[in-house]
Amino acid sequence: MASMNSLVQIKGVRDGLLAAFDDAPWEEQRSALLSQIDERPAFFQGARLAVDVGSQALKVNELVALRDNLSERNVALWAVLSESPLTEQTAQLLGLATRLSKPQPEEQKRGDAAAEDTALFITKTLRSGKRIEYPGNVVVLGDVNAGAEIVAGGHVVVWGRVRGMIHAGANGDSSAVICALDLSATQLRIADKVSAMLKPQKHPKPEVASINGEGFLQSELWHPGELYLQDMS
Repeated sequence: MASMNSLVQIKGVRDGLLAAFDDAPWEEQRSALLSQIDERPAFFQGARLAVDVGSQALKVNELVALRDNLSERNVALWAVLSESPLTEQTAQLLGLATRLSKPQPEEQKRGDAAAEDTALFITKTLRSGKRIEYPGNVVVLGDVNAGAEIVAGGHVVVWGRVRGMIHAGANGDSSAVICALDLSATQLRIADKVSAMLKPQKHPKPEVASINGEGFLQSELWHPGELYLQDMS
């Protein structure tokens, strides 16, 4: 039998998050989804979730139970995608969407940026021991001190100094970037790439870090410099 985590894959979409399931009985799929949310409650806090249940024929009580389970975890069920006419009709009766909205042409030019539509704004310095998890972008108007952590599904922008750990594109989005006025982090991660500790700079300048080819490109706004990474095990 497949492990709980392998039964459900969660990725970002234009309107929030999408959970897609491998073949299994519905109760196993539902338990796998709730287990993932319970493992990272802060990350899913306030998220809008769509589920793709494939050919599962779900009745009203089953979708209502799922919606209630998610609501108890502060996750909003907003769409149910299904190949089953019964499930689609049930979702519509409950006021749930049964299709995902398509990006406009100008949005398609920017690529499939899962988290570009949502952002968490933090207007204070993150001190040691503070951990922020969010499924979209994170913007910090302040510093990220050593010992503080940010885990974001999208981009991370810090209008200040970074000394802590930042993980952008945490759901596997390799197009995510990390920007800061002073990027001297303990560690940077984007998707499945991870950097070594960065040394504080005597004369810091605004920088942007992004994945480029086999590694991780850390560049000043006008003098790029390469920072090699290893894959996260």
